Amino acid sequence: MGMEASPFRRIGIISKPRRPDIREIAPELMRWLEGRGFLYKYDLETSKAMGVDGGLSREELAAEVDLIVVLGGDGTLLAAARAVGGRNIPLLAVNLGGLGFLMTTSPHEVYAVLECVLAGKFDIQCRTMLRGELVRGAHLFASYDALNDVVINKAAMARVIDMDAYVNEDFVCSYRADGLIVSTPTGSTAYSLSAGGPVIFPSVAALCVTPICPHTLTNRPVVLPDTARVEIVVKGADDASYLTVDGQVGVDLRSHDRVRVYNSPNRVHLIQPQRMRFFEVLRNKMKWGER
Repeated sequence: MGMEASPFRRIGIISKPRRPDIREIAPELMRWLEGRGFLYKYDLETSKAMGVDGGLSREELAAEVDLIVVLGGDGTLLAAARAVGGRNIPLLAVNLGGLGFLMTTSPHEVYAVLECVLAGKFDIQCRTMLRGELVRGAHLFASYDALNDVVINKAAMARVIDMDAYVNEDFVCSYRADGLIVSTPTGSTAYSLSAGGPVIFPSVAALCVTPICPHTLTNRPVVLPDTARVEIVVKGADDASYLTVDGQVGVDLRSHDRVRVYNSPNRVHLIQPQRMRFFEVLRNKMKWGER
């Protein structure tokens, strides 16, 4: 099977940073693709691991390929999802170890799965993203997309943060807490779950607001429709809190900063090689039902 029979022609490879086994896995994958007549490109992390030139930034890579193979874990997939940034490029996630809640393929399955995917035999799961905006004064200071969550966290030495929360401009309450998580259904099984949030089925049109260690014990997670616009006004001292996106990028917050979170127009398309059942993933990854 070659390019003529495939819906994909140019394959991108994104790798987890500083992962020694990429040095063996990536060249083998490239030889496999080349032998079947596919073109490939790789990111800077892959080129560093192999000790060669020719790597592209992830944003440049996303602009030049039809399909991306992600070698790593959930963190690498989250970074790849943000780099794709609204392009309709499917991601095939290959788990190189760890929990890998979002990863669908193990290394020993990768070539069998790729045979099917490159022949057009696969399902795609569409995942929503959040748009997180930091408004400072009258200006939009920063804007991010998140596959998992947008989080306000207290800084290391801060005791607690005070925040006012609004939904669709209606006042919700004043939170005194270690932080606040706004998550997608995908992110509901990540940080939000650890903070006591609910598990939300991936296709549910919702976002979830989960306080982290709230001082008022009646503050509970709230599930909102995906049309909701959440705004959090940060109170207290400058640099007592910071904003993080998918746990990977962030910025220090100042008093009176406003963080707006709403459904992003961008989506992430995850390739499902076989019909992955959500509760099967929960049982396998989270050991549900075991004694």
